[in-house]
Amino acid sequence: MSDDAAGVQELQAQAADTIARAEREGLSYAGFLAELLMAECEDRDRRRAERRIRAAHFPREKSLRDFDYRANPNVDPAVIHNLATCDWITKGYPLCLIGDSGTGKSHLLIGLGTAAAMAGYRVRYTTAASLVNELVEAADDKQLGKAIARYGRVDLLEIDELGYLELDRRGAEMLFQVLTEREEKNSIAIASNEAFTGWSKTFTDPRLCAAIVDRLTFNATLIETGTASYRLARTKANKANGIK
Repeated sequence: MSDDAAGVQELQAQAADTIARAEREGLSYAGFLAELLMAECEDRDRRRAERRIRAAHFPREKSLRDFDYRANPNVDPAVIHNLATCDWITKGYPLCLIGDSGTGKSHLLIGLGTAAAMAGYRVRYTTAASLVNELVEAADDKQLGKAIARYGRVDLLEIDELGYLELDRRGAEMLFQVLTEREEKNSIAIASNEAFTGWSKTFTDPRLCAAIVDRLTFNATLIETGTASYRLARTKANKANGIK
């Protein structure tokens, strides 16, 4: 069933509920019409948000409400709540999440991206490896300019797993072009398991590495999620308590 057909069915159901409530509460015609229009607007907003979330290509659902701050005290809830207002996206500022595996970087990245999509921003999530592979294929097809422009248009570009794999010079230069396209215009958020001092293993050209770090850190919010994997700690705790 298409989104439009589903929306019509839901609107019909809402209309029936509104009519029943109007009869019970003795609403005037104007009051009934206002209730119906409000329900339709809310339904349209919800479906638009759902489309933006699907268009972001998140690999799984993650909510900021589900993040366990007690398990990772390195992450300040006040900072995350402030980021969830999306003011930094409006300003085109970057966000960098740095920490070891299992410390919540991807959870926060997806959760903040979902919050942005629900607030009306265009979001695109990808891993560094997937992005570079896509850019290389686009270059081979002589479509690199279009691919870079496409990634330049979204309000928030999220790049996960930056620093996991070494990039050859060609791939690193293409990634740099995407960052340059977005610089001081649209926000970019990255998650990396390497501190900036270790990025020379990913970007082997020192000058290119320095330029990429410069673009990602100017006016950026930097969150260090630490080194202790709360995902591993939770698994051990569940095992100890006999929870599978």
